Amino acid sequence: MTKNMKSNKQITIFEGRKIRRHYDEEKEKWYFSVIDIIAALIEQLDFKKAKSYWTTLKNRLKIEGSELVTKCDQLKMQSADGKFYLTDVADVETILRLVQSVPSPKAEPIKLWLAKVGFERIEEISDPEKALNRSRSYWEKMGRSKQWIQQRMMGQEIRNKLTDYWKDNEVKEQDEYAILTNIIHQEWSDLSVKEHKKVKNLKTQNLRDHMSDAELIFTALAELSTRQIAETMATKGLEENKIPAQKGGRIAKNARLELEQKTGRKVVDGRNFLQSRNSRRKLKDKN
Repeated sequence: MTKNMKSNKQITIFEGRKIRRHYDEEKEKWYFSVIDIIAALIEQLDFKKAKSYWTTLKNRLKIEGSELVTKCDQLKMQSADGKFYLTDVADVETILRLVQSVPSPKAEPIKLWLAKVGFERIEEISDPEKALNRSRSYWEKMGRSKQWIQQRMMGQEIRNKLTDYWKDNEVKEQDEYAILTNIIHQEWSDLSVKEHKKVKNLKTQNLRDHMSDAELIFTALAELSTRQIAETMATKGLEENKIPAQKGGRIAKNARLELEQKTGRKVVDGRNFLQSRNSRRKLKDKN
């Protein structure tokens, strides 16, 4: 990562302290300044002392053979002097693990705060039922129908089985998952994930939460086909799994093209649910 973080919107607050962060649209992940988190954990530390503390902790973790340091990236973030400097950043999962390495009464409040600013995944790891209930409630508030919610949850289950296969067969999480997901998506829809989000005018939102019924169904068909082909081929690692990703996506593409030919309508829908919800609100206000 080499982007500059220029917008104040990328600053979030924990108990009066500013925490710099950056949202990576391609990976759909927030990255937080490690030094800012440490300064928040240990209140008596100013920026310079927090930086020194992190340097010492980083060296200790390296000696211990911890992989946490290798999971940190660097990003140019604006400092107090207004200039941009390379700063160690980490995603929420890495930050949570780093928090365990810093003795502080603020550890639990930091975890709760991270959950509050959009990382409910923390709780979901230990209690998956919370994830299901939270998702269902979220979609109901969006005004989604029970049928759509059922379709969305079925699609997620199919997705989970695919990622479980990847995990068990030497595909690395995050980056390699994203590469394979993009191959599948490109094959069935003729659009990359990023391009599809652009068509729907989405930025940080989850693409699947804004898919139509048809888009969800073809995404699920592509991922189901990919997993079954991968299992048949017994593929391992990123390169081998690119083949079933392409084949699985192509199966869904052929089905999509046939449906479009029969109906005369495109499956890929440019509408997002934010627009649909706003339209309903305007209509309700008029009435």
